[in-house]
Amino acid sequence: MALWSSDTPCSCDCFVSVPPASAIPAVIFAKNSDRPRDEVQEVVFVPAGTHTPGSRLQCTYIEVEQVSKTHAVILSRPSWLWGAEMGANEHGVCIGNEAVWTKEPVGEGEALLGMDLLRCGPCPPSSCGHTRSLGLSTDPGYSLLQARLALERSSSAQEALHVITGLLEHYGQGGSCREDTTPFCYHNTFLLADRTEAWVLETAGRLWAAQRIQEGARNISNQLSIGTDISAEHPELRTHAQAQGWWGGQGTFDFAQVFSLTQQPVRMEAAKARFRAGQELLQQQQGGITAEVMMGILRNKESGICMDSGGFRTTASMVSILPRDPIQPCIHFLTATPDPSRSGPGPPGAVPHFWSTGPRSDRAPIPDSGGSPAHSLPWTPGGPGADGA
Repeated sequence: MALWSSDTPCSCDCFVSVPPASAIPAVIFAKNSDRPRDEVQEVVFVPAGTHTPGSRLQCTYIEVEQVSKTHAVILSRPSWLWGAEMGANEHGVCIGNEAVWTKEPVGEGEALLGMDLLRCGPCPPSSCGHTRSLGLSTDPGYSLLQARLALERSSSAQEALHVITGLLEHYGQGGSCREDTTPFCYHNTFLLADRTEAWVLETAGRLWAAQRIQEGARNISNQLSIGTDISAEHPELRTHAQAQGWWGGQGTFDFAQVFSLTQQPVRMEAAKARFRAGQELLQQQQGGITAEVMMGILRNKESGICMDSGGFRTTASMVSILPRDPIQPCIHFLTATPDPSRSGPGPPGAVPHFWSTGPRSDRAPIPDSGGSPAHSLPWTPGGPGADGA
């Protein structure tokens, strides 16, 4: 396994296990959020709501049109922005995002951040030719006038994918992603999961490619990782690559090879080692992956997946258990504290938030303020539903 240096710029890592890779009949999602070391990340519960038709919603930099109804969500987010690094909704949809740099230029102008896209809704199907490539409905209910927040309005990972790509087409992505006078801008990759499957979505400006994960384990780490196994894509992806001279138009189309920078930034070279290390850690546990295994991976410092020094550090972590059985509740663990290797049964007060969602009436919401957790549970699962039941 590649070793990590404390001087290496790094960022987030996302993981998912889909049966039979999981030890239980459940999809297991995990993410470490690596952010500036002095940035506060808070866990916020946003209840389901209804909204006035035609109202506007202020995101981090721009406004989008609000929707009439939204689902309850739990978000782990930097306190200064509207979006989120990771989160889940009451239907068991989980999303995490990562920074990526590609051959497409990064915009510093104000648009939607990737962290906003994690929450934002779709464009009109009439203006988004990619709708059919996903095999999704072209019903007028997908119109921008009913634009949905990715977590607040999606009941599946595939629907969340449609939501994000629709917004990319309509608004684009851009703006600084940290609260600092020095701009820090990037494009985004996403890992989306629900009770049955997962999707990897990787973007380059308004363009994108997606890979469907119906079994096995997968991870993403600040680089393009979708090669030739493309399940859905922007309709202009290949023609744009050909027009730019990045692809000849014949033969195999490898998204990561075509759109990755020829000269990689140091942070992306470092991400390659973390990506490979994450793959190895998942492979070692194939068929036996549990929430505890995912928590162990998020704690791994040798690989750089868990960062406790340097300018960027692991400021928050999340693990979710999404049972295949719709009768069983989904369980979400969020640290809301730095360094998952010390969260839980460690320093006093380092107790994670816990949220149970599902058809049962005894779910335990986290206060809207993002304050004290409804349940004080150890980071290593031991509470209700930790075994997928």
